[in-house]
Amino acid sequence: MDRRELADFLRSRRERITPAEVGLPAGTRRRTPGLRREEAAQLAFISTEYYTRLEQARGPRPSREVLAGLARALRLTDVERDHLHHLAGAPPGPPAGPSREVRQSILDLLDRLPQAAATVMSAIGEVIAWNDLAAALMEDFSALPRRDRNFVRRAFLGPHRQGQRLYGVSDVDRFASNAAQRLRTVAARYPDDPEVTELVAELRAGSAEFRELWASHDVRSEPTLRKTFQHPLVGPVTVNCDVLDITDRDQQVVIYTATPGSPSEEALRLLSVIGTQRMDVTG
Repeated sequence: MDRRELADFLRSRRERITPAEVGLPAGTRRRTPGLRREEAAQLAFISTEYYTRLEQARGPRPSREVLAGLARALRLTDVERDHLHHLAGAPPGPPAGPSREVRQSILDLLDRLPQAAATVMSAIGEVIAWNDLAAALMEDFSALPRRDRNFVRRAFLGPHRQGQRLYGVSDVDRFASNAAQRLRTVAARYPDDPEVTELVAELRAGSAEFRELWASHDVRSEPTLRKTFQHPLVGPVTVNCDVLDITDRDQQVVIYTATPGSPSEEALRLLSVIGTQRMDVTG
């Protein structure tokens, strides 16, 4: 355990977080940037005295539970979490659950694809990042509760907007089958993650189709290279579907592009202008 490096690392991470980021009032008597020690300790569910000793390089070796609390309180990235464990002399194990943190370079990539609709999917099928054209093609994900951004849940349990299952995509049955197979591999990869366990239980309880697919124990999945969305404003939009794996985060970038010169390319151009506004609704 490197007490001095651990102390300096904790201090540097604490000082970069503003009170507003963790829902605390800023106050008027802050002499240093970031959180106070007692605030960091409270967020990590440890005593202020213990946390202070860690930052003064006088603390005992923290347990894995304490390290998990510190990582959560200080909003550490996966890489920073692993570094914290190494400094504390407790090499990290595998992540408890799928990562929802998207690298900035991937977010920048989405913005640089103005003629393509692109999303980032977590391991359990949640849309965790998207560009403007993806929102126009499907819906404004920022306006949805997090549970409704999970395409696996949406495919089997809804809600089905305008009576269409998952935006009326032409391969919805194949998507559902692939999603169930992928979720089984994810459940094996993250056996202790409560979110994965709860999602599987919810799907098994609410969907006979999912129960049948789950009971098959199939874990293979075949990519869909082309699909058609039924858009309420511009009609059918046929797109090529390419998937890029982000292996270190267990995420996927899904990119939808139309064939050059096709009516679907024109439809995507129109959607890029319309955005998420509803032209079929009059004021």
